[in-house]
Amino acid sequence: MEKRSRKKTKNAFFYGKQIFLGLFDAGLLICFLTVCAGLWLYYSATPAASQIANRKIAETSTVYDSSGEHVLYELHGEENRKIISHKEIADSIRVATIAAEDGNFYQHIGIDPLAIVRALKVNLENNKIMQGGSTITQQLARNAFLTRERTMHRKILEAVFALKIERHYTKDEILDQYLNEVPYGANAYGVETASETYFGKKAVDLTLDEAAFLAALPKAPSYYSPYGGNSKALVQRQQAILKRIAELKLASETEVQMALNEKTFAKVKPLNQPIEAPHFVFFVLGKLEQEYGKEFIETEGLKIYTSLNYDMQKIAEDVVTRGAQKNIARGATNAALVAVNPKDGNILAMVGSKDFYDESIDGQVNVTVSPRQPGSAFKPFVYATAFIKGYQPETKILDARTNFGPDGSGRPYIPRNYDGKFHGLLPMRSTLAMSLNVPAVKTLYLVGIDSAIDLAHKMGITTLNDRKRYGLSLVLGGGEVKLLDMASAFSVFANEGLRVPYQPIIKMVDSRGNVLFQENISPERVLDVQVARKINSILSDNKARTPIFGARSPLTLESVGKTVAAKTGTTSEFRDAWTVGYTPSIAVGVWAGNSDNHPMKAGADGVFVAAPIWNDFMQQVLASKPNETFIAYDTYKGDDKKDVQLAGASTNMIAKVTYYRNGKKISEEKASKADPKKVEKRVEYVPAPETSKGQVAGAMSIAMPNANDPLYKQWAGQLNNPDNQKLEN
Repeated sequence: MEKRSRKKTKNAFFYGKQIFLGLFDAGLLICFLTVCAGLWLYYSATPAASQIANRKIAETSTVYDSSGEHVLYELHGEENRKIISHKEIADSIRVATIAAEDGNFYQHIGIDPLAIVRALKVNLENNKIMQGGSTITQQLARNAFLTRERTMHRKILEAVFALKIERHYTKDEILDQYLNEVPYGANAYGVETASETYFGKKAVDLTLDEAAFLAALPKAPSYYSPYGGNSKALVQRQQAILKRIAELKLASETEVQMALNEKTFAKVKPLNQPIEAPHFVFFVLGKLEQEYGKEFIETEGLKIYTSLNYDMQKIAEDVVTRGAQKNIARGATNAALVAVNPKDGNILAMVGSKDFYDESIDGQVNVTVSPRQPGSAFKPFVYATAFIKGYQPETKILDARTNFGPDGSGRPYIPRNYDGKFHGLLPMRSTLAMSLNVPAVKTLYLVGIDSAIDLAHKMGITTLNDRKRYGLSLVLGGGEVKLLDMASAFSVFANEGLRVPYQPIIKMVDSRGNVLFQENISPERVLDVQVARKINSILSDNKARTPIFGARSPLTLESVGKTVAAKTGTTSEFRDAWTVGYTPSIAVGVWAGNSDNHPMKAGADGVFVAAPIWNDFMQQVLASKPNETFIAYDTYKGDDKKDVQLAGASTNMIAKVTYYRNGKKISEEKASKADPKKVEKRVEYVPAPETSKGQVAGAMSIAMPNANDPLYKQWAGQLNNPDNQKLEN
């Protein structure tokens, strides 16, 4: 037994040894093959590092309007690059670039394993690519020999090229080549052109704060452009680079602190290169950069055909400039306009401010894509939600003082109308057309905040995502939205419920004639056609809004024979004024106010500061167009001998009229014969009795909460309050 046990042990040892030797041999083989593959990649499968100086660097890309006849902007390649020598490059830009891109530049051999591990950790923690581990040498290798595709194969080749470059060039030579090549935005390639473009000086004269400013740009030139709308992000990145310089001890603490105290933005020159529609151009480039990467769009010789209608853009720029000038008297220093084609989503015009180059109004900020509160311009989404749920334009709703309970501050929420009055029992058509606040808040209460936001999102609103922030004041503009989103969402009404997402680009072609992108229109139904037609009918009904806005407000183009639908908005303290209006072929949004959110003067309503700009633009662009009318919606009718009976979620009520003389109840017949001054008429609204047909003579549809709702008794009491019954008159 003992002998057999020893034999088993001996056999196990033997087989274990064989397995170990086999694995060892396999490991050696893998190592051998890896080394062979690496040597093959290094010596045979990749070009010589010396070829880096003999390659094509870049081609000019061009941005056109929709016709292709007008050049809006050119993104130069090597034509706008000046190659300079080592001694012509300031040390300040060297240290700033190292701090921004590659802190271990002078220590690594072309690749930095620690940086790769660090980037991998951050990316895994965030479940997306947040950082890259490429060294300056790898970036130079990628620009010199490789495509922009993000694959493991490319990363391996990039590392091999970097090792080759490090063996062939000194660190200073590598850094010089990088600084002469890297794009800094605004068509500036290389540090010399960038220094001249932004600061009007040679690269050798750059101060530390200016160098850090430039070093911040290559990561995302369009996004961080000092001429775009992300100046705060650029300053934050510049300051982070300066602090990193101190951490790496590439400059003294005193030098860094002095640089941090500098107001670098004040030194930046105005953009003097030719550019048309700058807000729109930077909007387009930002979109392309997200999709294709910065180097690709700036160096590949692309022809980018945008959706911009050049003639409309010029009209828009003119009306915004003139309108904003007139609004100064009302305390508004800025304005913006955007126009969208409802049929195909094309952005036809975009003016982000009255003057792109006016720093006093933050003119470079594109207000059309900046979140602002819309005031009552948000109401159509809430009423459309109500119509989806079965309410009708003819459904009555009572405009009377209403306490909706505690708001977010704990105080009772008691909204008031703009004119300070209450108007009694009115159809929803009138309350939306007149933009009455109390009925709008009641409507939102009935349909629910989530339902209204859901519809707004379906129609194109991209904000309002933190739903816990919003209460019933949302219907009065209590949530921030973007002007471009509003014009696009109102396009759904114009297009009878079909949504086409806005499109800034029609086509993009590379230098070899290959079509890289082609506009593809795919309408999606997000709103019932009848609901869209109801909103169109109300917003184009000038008579319905006349009691508040007057018969000749700038919301109508009846004097020039054009049918339009429009809605205004004004936020609390007159900080924002809006007008969004449309025909079946164009939707236009206008904002007026102050970029710093400073209040305008009292009375600076949307109808007075935004609507005139909107009206001016619409008159000009529609002048040569045939008039387009909106298709009427289907109404629900009952027996010809009875009042209109409506289907929906509202309550069918019937009015009980009682007459009194000297405090005593009398018949209707006696009341008709008595002196009207001595007769008191009392009206009480009660739920109509049900019949087999669901119709009762004299019944009317009234928007009321469910009988179990905590506000039901209050609303019912309002309805039967004699004072409220007199309000309509």
